[in-house]
Amino acid sequence: MYNFRTDLALERRDLYRKAQGLDNEIEGIETQEEEQTDKIKTSRVKVLNEKGAEAIGKPVGDYTTIDIQKLKVATEDNIQEAAEVLAKELRALLDKHIDKKDEILVVGLGNQYVTPDSLGPKVINDIDVTRHILEYMPQLLSPDTRAVSAISPGVLGTTGIETLEILKGIVDNIHPKLLIVIDALASRSIERISSTIQIADTGITPGAGVGNKRKNLSMATLGIPVVALGIPTVVEAATIAADSLDLLIR
Repeated sequence: MYNFRTDLALERRDLYRKAQGLDNEIEGIETQEEEQTDKIKTSRVKVLNEKGAEAIGKPVGDYTTIDIQKLKVATEDNIQEAAEVLAKELRALLDKHIDKKDEILVVGLGNQYVTPDSLGPKVINDIDVTRHILEYMPQLLSPDTRAVSAISPGVLGTTGIETLEILKGIVDNIHPKLLIVIDALASRSIERISSTIQIADTGITPGAGVGNKRKNLSMATLGIPVVALGIPTVVEAATIAADSLDLLIR
């Protein structure tokens, strides 16, 4: 299989087409693009069958990529617009798999002590968890509040335990209906660093984009739907060098 060195389905699709010299779409893949605002574009890659899955190395399912231009110098209004687009896409995926009040578990993957891998643990600190409040003080919340719990399980190198093993134990004990897994991703473009979001309902294989695959987190391994949300924070040094030379030439 082609060595993509990226977690983004959209980039894998583009790289495969370029490598194979294809002008048309890959068999087993569908792609749609939508301009949300003048700065936000949404691309949807659907892997329809095993042929498409084999081509780009991603399981059958839906992959949504939200590209946000000039996010690094965005205003508060720009950030709010991006948040609303993300919320809309995430809500649609949740509604596809679970009911409005079904319990979810939010998982922040990564190593909090390594900057490009610390996205997941940092996001967990800002999650509004409600499971314990609904259990002990339900009168403080509105009746339609969803039970939300959150965990940052660390990484194999510091815990000695596979992430799948930790999450399997939690799922078997608290019985959430769905997992939202947040992780840092690898990309093939400097422009996508911290300005692209990928959402998928096919689960995630931690470390796949940088050649350090861990055990897969998915419906097949955990028994419940797994929605993966990631932002690229890693690019190969060779890509940085090539992009820098291209900029210099231009």
